[in-house]
Amino acid sequence: MANFVEIEKGLGRQGRVAVVRFDRGDCINALSAEVIRELTEAAESFDDDTETSAVILTGAKVFSAGADLKESEGRSSAALDMAALRRRLRTGSRLTRAWHEMDQVTIAAIEGFCIGGGIALAVALDFRFIAQDAHIRVPEIGLGMNMSWQTIPRMLQLIGPARTKQAIILADQRISAAEAYDWGLVEQVTEPGRSFQAAMELAGKIAAQPAIPVAMTKQTVNRLAGALDDLTSHMDLDQLALTCMTEDYREGVAAFAEKRRPHFKGR
Repeated sequence: MANFVEIEKGLGRQGRVAVVRFDRGDCINALSAEVIRELTEAAESFDDDTETSAVILTGAKVFSAGADLKESEGRSSAALDMAALRRRLRTGSRLTRAWHEMDQVTIAAIEGFCIGGGIALAVALDFRFIAQDAHIRVPEIGLGMNMSWQTIPRMLQLIGPARTKQAIILADQRISAAEAYDWGLVEQVTEPGRSFQAAMELAGKIAAQPAIPVAMTKQTVNRLAGALDDLTSHMDLDQLALTCMTEDYREGVAAFAEKRRPHFKGR
């Protein structure tokens, strides 16, 4: 079995900081089915951890290029029946939910780029630090599918309705680090290669606070801010499943694989 995720605990002056690194050993760090499973298990491994107050999530040289459309498990989606497809697509929302619901304060350290499923994961965390030369992009609509994994309500809370539409509908748009900060999508822009160090500084400050009220405050804020999220986004998995059965989805994925612009027909 592959092992793309490493967990370090006991870091920081108080020993209450943990780091989760995921690295596929390439230049894109795509979220393959195995990486998604490992990252979900990593988040769940903190369920009974009372010694850790803050968790930093980081990639390697880049954060993530999003879901891996080149692996066979992803390419075969259009051939599945609806029941099997819905079961497969649940893995992404389970991943973001696991990270969103952690008691520990979570911080994303973003280098290079953060694309598609990568930003879906990042907005499920509490804070996002991004390097000055990094960028964000949400390409799903350009591939003939909708944005899922409860990303829309989380982005809506951070940047409002117009910016959320802009980020998702204009699928080819690169959102620079400076724009992401101006929009409120990230909390800090750092020098290139320094996002992790900045995240560690914040994690250390969090770890110096009493852990129980910190966890309670995080959960209270998340529950209040996201009180309607399940109600408003419970259909996003089924919307994704439906778009995976369209001609436009097949065309979008084929165009991606062939490195050409897609020609959508609205069906």
